[in-house]
Amino acid sequence: MNRVILMGRLTRDPEVRYSQGENATAVARYTLAVDRRFNRNNDEQTADFINCVAFGRSGEFAEKYLHKGTKIAITGRIQTGSYTNKDGVRVYTTDVVVEDQEFAESKNASVANAGYVPAERNDSAPAAAGDGFMNIPDGIDEELPFN
Repeated sequence: MNRVILMGRLTRDPEVRYSQGENATAVARYTLAVDRRFNRNNDEQTADFINCVAFGRSGEFAEKYLHKGTKIAITGRIQTGSYTNKDGVRVYTTDVVVEDQEFAESKNASVANAGYVPAERNDSAPAAAGDGFMNIPDGIDEELPFN
């Protein structure tokens, strides 16, 4: 069985490209910093940096909603590969192919932890209710990723 479950923070904004052809498919690549549970030999590095790739609707979701510092949980599978670089050297790769991804903390916590400030501020955006959830106006259901 090839099954991976990870929780961590994006080290940078996802890099998204679209495949060529009639049915262009989104391909999003990002790196997750996943904290280690135990520290071996007093290493200073306390996280592993895992390369992830998401295809199709998952790639589009990553492009639209994920940013540097966002904490997410993913499930997927490990995929290995290799290629020959321009110098003729064989390079081996290991990626997690994302099958499911979801937020692992609230947007407010994510912004506070990452220091991420959106480039645009839309003052007409709905205000947060007293319970910490945002009030979504009627008629924008088609924009929500979880219909």
